[in-house]
Amino acid sequence: MSAVVYWCLWYACNLTARLLFRFRAVGDRHIPKRGGLLVAANHASYLDIPLVGCGLRRRAWYLGRQDLFGPRWVKAICRWLGWIPIRLNRLDREGFGKAVSLIKGGKVVVIYPEGTRTPDGRLRPGKPGIGVIVEETGCPVVPAYIDGADDALPMGTAWIRCHPVRVTFGTPIDFSAEAQCYAGKEFYRHVSRTVMERIAELGQVPPPIDRTASSATPPLNAE
Repeated sequence: MSAVVYWCLWYACNLTARLLFRFRAVGDRHIPKRGGLLVAANHASYLDIPLVGCGLRRRAWYLGRQDLFGPRWVKAICRWLGWIPIRLNRLDREGFGKAVSLIKGGKVVVIYPEGTRTPDGRLRPGKPGIGVIVEETGCPVVPAYIDGADDALPMGTAWIRCHPVRVTFGTPIDFSAEAQCYAGKEFYRHVSRTVMERIAELGQVPPPIDRTASSATPPLNAE
């Protein structure tokens, strides 16, 4: 039943996005039609989750902070539809375990490697949580760049603006070879850094500067 509701909402969101934001999805041919997959996108607006979903013609599940969506009944509905809540500043084994199980079952999971919205639209370094999922599943990662969502709904505002939005999907990244060369935290950092660089290339924007690469590994996180 949740699948029927999901696709009804998908069509409604697509129509709304095209009317309000002249929404376009570019490169959606890069999304494999079957098999477990991780889609990784930049994050600057609360619109990012529905807009990435509008560009996917496969049902997806979305990793996001546990404090999203307010009341418990709203959270319950969102979980039923595909939201996977993640606790911040720690490795949430339940949330990440759910994502791993879905990918191993041939599903699509969407992650925002920066861990939270960027306040100025510039890319931030990715958290190593994405590497944990890739290591445990061996799945390909499709990078995605969302352009315009931060103008349509900037951080700190409650009103949507009619601004063009485009989601660009890149070619899948296969980390199977790197998994033979790196291990543990080194592999996690390599995956997050590579994915964020590919996202920057799609948006033709400067890549994030990872100032933690030579210091202690930051907490695993995802939104």
